[in-house]
Amino acid sequence: MPTFQTDTLRQYGYELFKAVGCSLEDAQAVVDHLIESDLFGHHSHGALRFYEYARAIREGRFQPRAAPEVVTDNPCAAVVDAHGSLGQVGATFAMNLAIEKARQHGTGTVTLRNTSHVGRVGAYPLLAARAGMIGIAFVNAGNLGYQIAPFGGIDGRLSTNPIAFSAPRRDNNPILVDMTTSVVAEGKVRLALNQKRQVPEGWLIDAQGNPTTDPNKFKGDPPGAILPLGGVVAHKGYGLGFVVELLGGTLSGQGCAAGERAMVSNGVLFTVYHIEHFTDLNTYFDEVEALVQHIKSSRLAPGFEEILVPGEPEFRYAQQKQNEGIEIDDTTWEAICGEARAFGLDPDQWSN
Repeated sequence: MPTFQTDTLRQYGYELFKAVGCSLEDAQAVVDHLIESDLFGHHSHGALRFYEYARAIREGRFQPRAAPEVVTDNPCAAVVDAHGSLGQVGATFAMNLAIEKARQHGTGTVTLRNTSHVGRVGAYPLLAARAGMIGIAFVNAGNLGYQIAPFGGIDGRLSTNPIAFSAPRRDNNPILVDMTTSVVAEGKVRLALNQKRQVPEGWLIDAQGNPTTDPNKFKGDPPGAILPLGGVVAHKGYGLGFVVELLGGTLSGQGCAAGERAMVSNGVLFTVYHIEHFTDLNTYFDEVEALVQHIKSSRLAPGFEEILVPGEPEFRYAQQKQNEGIEIDDTTWEAICGEARAFGLDPDQWSN
């Protein structure tokens, strides 16, 4: 299992995505996003996606030269058509548009359709937090939602339908919540499959609805399904997933999880709030820090050394991995090298 320094892996990614037809700017948007995902510990949305995106471009499913376009525009709202461009390109464009609308009018909501896989959803509200605003994201997977069983059901009927939220703190990293409404992201099951290991109990059911820890059963024919978030109260995760499906699918024009399977295309809704249109900035920061200290003042449960607020685990892990490097399993690395060769690169010249 090779380990790469961040800058080295980043450079390999730039070379690959320029080779597949991306501009340098778009290659940087995609690769920087995927590297940050690995640094945050979300390896299911990290360099694992190098080869998947490259293969999708080679097969004509993603369009590396396409550019997002605003098709409906109002002072506080807009709809963006990505025209099949790489997800990080279209989603970054849409979030930046929402930020600008919030800067001018207090709030901005932008939806996005016809995009490829947007990656780690938490990256986009984080852009708003780094701009001093509050960001929220809801993302569905259009009519490819055949992964998550509804509460009480066996067959996949929804996508993992993530929700993300980020808010700035005073002199500290932002608050960051990034979660699927399923018990686990689909990419984590795929990662387990690549690493030839079982998954924890409670993640999956097979095609007959039986609990399984074998990721091959999820990808089988007929396929199994991932369970909604919540365990014995999974109706709550299912309800959240339904809401995300509706918001991401209807308002973007991407559509919801129904009908024939099509290319992977997320339906996205971003909303940004400019804090100073609602309250004094110092008052906001005082409230946030008081809340953080209140949460951390709780007595610790057995086995815990500290209470963390959302986002702290990711930022701490990132600091650690910057020094240690990023590990990539052999199956994933071989697939990346295979795609590099398909686009005329010689990965044998790459060295970790």
